[in-house]
Amino acid sequence: MTTIRRWNPDGIAAPASRYAHAVLVEGAARWLHLAGQVGTHPDGRVAEGLAAQLDACFANVDAGLASAGMTRGDLVKVTVYLTVNTPDAVATYRARRDVWIGDGPLPAATLLIVAGLASPALLAEVDAYAAS
Repeated sequence: MTTIRRWNPDGIAAPASRYAHAVLVEGAARWLHLAGQVGTHPDGRVAEGLAAQLDACFANVDAGLASAGMTRGDLVKVTVYLTVNTPDAVATYRARRDVWIGDGPLPAATLLIVAGLASPALLAEVDAYAAS
C-alpha cells in the first residue's frame, strides 16, 4: 500500500501559497512523470494571456493524470516555469494554481522564472510527478 504524507517542517518559513514543503511517498507506488505541459488547448491552439495559459497547462496535467487513473490528490511535485517576471505574473500564477489545487492534498511546488520556452508565444509550462 502506498501512503503519501504532506507537511511543512519546523524551521522552514510557511509556504507563500497553497503547497507543501515536504511530500513523502512510502510503500510500493506507481509513479507518473509528466512532461512539461504548455498552455495549448487539445486542438493545438495556444491560449491567450498568462491566466488562460496556466489554466490550459493545469487542464493538460489533469488529462495526463486521468490517463494513468490518477487525480490531483496523487500529485507529489509540481514545477511551474513562467517567462513573465512581474509581481502581477507571480500573483496570477499563485491564484490560478490555488484554484486548481482547491482544498485537496497539497503537492510540493517550485516556481521558476525563465528567459523563454520552446516558442515565444508560450508564457508558462508545468511539469508534475504523481504517485499512487
